[in-house]
Amino acid sequence: MILPDRAQHPGDVADHYDELDPIYRAIWGENVHHGLWRTGRESPTEAVEALSDHVGALLGLGDDTPPRKLIDIGCGYGATARRFAARHGASVTGYTLSSEQAGHGGASPGIDIHVGDWLHNDLPVGIADGAYAIESSEHMADKAGFFAQAFRVLKPGGRLVVCVWLADEDAGPWAIRHLLEPICREGRLASMGTRGEYELWARQAGFTLLSYEDVSRQVRRTWTICAGRFTRRLLIDPVYMRLVASPRTRNRIFLLSLPRLVLAYRTGAMHYGVFAFGKPVQGMIALGSGRGPTASNRAI
Repeated sequence: MILPDRAQHPGDVADHYDELDPIYRAIWGENVHHGLWRTGRESPTEAVEALSDHVGALLGLGDDTPPRKLIDIGCGYGATARRFAARHGASVTGYTLSSEQAGHGGASPGIDIHVGDWLHNDLPVGIADGAYAIESSEHMADKAGFFAQAFRVLKPGGRLVVCVWLADEDAGPWAIRHLLEPICREGRLASMGTRGEYELWARQAGFTLLSYEDVSRQVRRTWTICAGRFTRRLLIDPVYMRLVASPRTRNRIFLLSLPRLVLAYRTGAMHYGVFAFGKPVQGMIALGSGRGPTASNRAI
């Protein structure tokens, strides 16, 4: 597991997203997650929606299933939650640390967004059919607690889908020092785990592994697009130049991570993983819970 050289707390994460809210929305819109390019011909908007739809498919949405109660752990502006509500009739409860994100997300039918820490949520036991965390667990110091809370709120047979930035199992000292540790520190990540660590934390919470995909090649274009858009913004919008240049902008250091992220993906120091976990129905045999390959434990 990669740890930043300074501990990151929920308040740091909230401050990051609150302060950089104008930049996030201008550069990438209201989907605060990677795009997924299956064919390579998708527009950025189509790509970010494709990632949301892939998460929905892993949760079992569609296919004439009845509307479901879902939990969006780290919901950002609520774009994925609104998509699931509009397309599948889902009822979604979202959690974000950022009041700015919650405010811009607005009220929508079937969507309930809370400003609060997932690790200290007050949801009832067994309330949800499914839960998902798209690039949010990285911000939580207690990864075991993240999984324990998800297991607690899911019904037996419920699913948890986790999209996550992962450190390579064999990342070398140079990659850790110049790429992974700075990415954690600059992006307010409490830590960056490996695939094996995520599977262990999930298994300890009681989950079984249903599938794993490494989609690093399909998502890495996100950061070259972000870097290009940000550079153009700096050239045409003096508001962004003042925000970046001002010493009062506490989180401007994150902009250094744009080239680091491009290089981390290109060198294989960092991966993008998509996990699907299941909460066993009482009496089920736990299959696929180890690190060995299964029919659904694949990379694409």
